[in-house]
Amino acid sequence: MAEVVAHSGILTDTKVHVEDTGGPGRPVVLIHGWPLSGASWSEQVPVLQQAGYRVVAYDRRGFGQSDQPWRGYDYDTLADDLEGVLSELDLHDVTLVGFSMGGGEVARYATKHGVGRLHSVVFAAAVPPYMLKTDDNPDGPLTKEAAADMTKDLTEDEDAFYDGFTTDFFSVDGVLKVTEGQRQDALALTKQADKKAALACMESFGTTDFRDDLPNVTVPTLVIHGDGDGTVPFEGSGKRTHEAITHSELVVVPDAPPRPQREPRRGVQPGAARLPRQVAPRRSAGGASSPPARTLSGPAPSSATHPRSRPPGPATARGPMAAAAQSGAPPVVR
Repeated sequence: MAEVVAHSGILTDTKVHVEDTGGPGRPVVLIHGWPLSGASWSEQVPVLQQAGYRVVAYDRRGFGQSDQPWRGYDYDTLADDLEGVLSELDLHDVTLVGFSMGGGEVARYATKHGVGRLHSVVFAAAVPPYMLKTDDNPDGPLTKEAAADMTKDLTEDEDAFYDGFTTDFFSVDGVLKVTEGQRQDALALTKQADKKAALACMESFGTTDFRDDLPNVTVPTLVIHGDGDGTVPFEGSGKRTHEAITHSELVVVPDAPPRPQREPRRGVQPGAARLPRQVAPRRSAGGASSPPARTLSGPAPSSATHPRSRPPGPATARGPMAAAAQSGAPPVVR
């Protein structure tokens, strides 16, 4: 556990709360979704650590145990916070995993800070390229009316809003795809969110245009999305991100909300252990490209070819890390 000064302002320093497993393994940095915290990755961290990775998860400013400043919830500042974490911990050869809102930090980081520290990136049910539907973004999945309604509802009654949001978030066609206990766990994390931060970040992930950022993501890239995601719909987000990052690989999980891997009937531990391996080795100085993008769906293969891609044990892992193996994604990183 550590506190990292991620961004220095004229009057204050903002500290973000970081959980770091340490160790010699290649680092995987997990960037949580709105309105949760780094604790939402608690079931993935031990699986990835057992697979040999150094795992870092941090709370976005305004959420979890991080500071709650009055400002700085735009993606430029949030990308600076991410750089603060990477530089303070001296991390290199990193896989960034951005879930939902966290995918925006991944995209903007590539523009603001480059990819020199990065090995690969993962966009998991992520908001890029541009959520808001506008005249020049007709495929944006979020209408101005819907955005205004969300802002109004959160402003008027936080408890009712988060109760409804977590229900819708984990559902497909009105059917809850997680246990009620798991939904309650997520609901408890929303209680740590500062209201002004939640409102400001809602505006940021809903209205920020990442279309110019995605071409700057030149490291190997994996895009994972559930085709039943009603919060960040696949057609308006994951599909377009995959098309914009031409070297990316796409995994579509059938009948799945943003976190389909929490559904108990899915044997998801292999995906949690394999995910950083789903991304091809970073490009060489000579510019060798990643394998062609593939859209994958359906049941998991019978076994992986790489020994470390097999399940490390009988426990079930859940959360944004775990979908890839179910969809047959090949372990292309050795």
